[in-house]
Amino acid sequence: MKIAGIILILAGIFMLVSPSLNFTTREKVIDAGPLQVTANKKREIQWPTYAGGVVLAGGIVLLALSRKK
Repeated sequence: MKIAGIILILAGIFMLVSPSLNFTTREKVIDAGPLQVTANKKREIQWPTYAGGVVLAGGIVLLALSRKK
């Protein structure tokens, strides 16, 4: 439970600092036998700022509960 709390704290801090995550994927556009055409597509995952705070608070609660036992 202690490790999960630490992971949640780190994830919450990351979510508060960076409100979105950008990455690129490669997708096949045409696949006709020996001819293959691919394209790079930019993707973005966004989350609300309060979600980072909730994750951070959850990590702090888990870490506090693991110390009491």
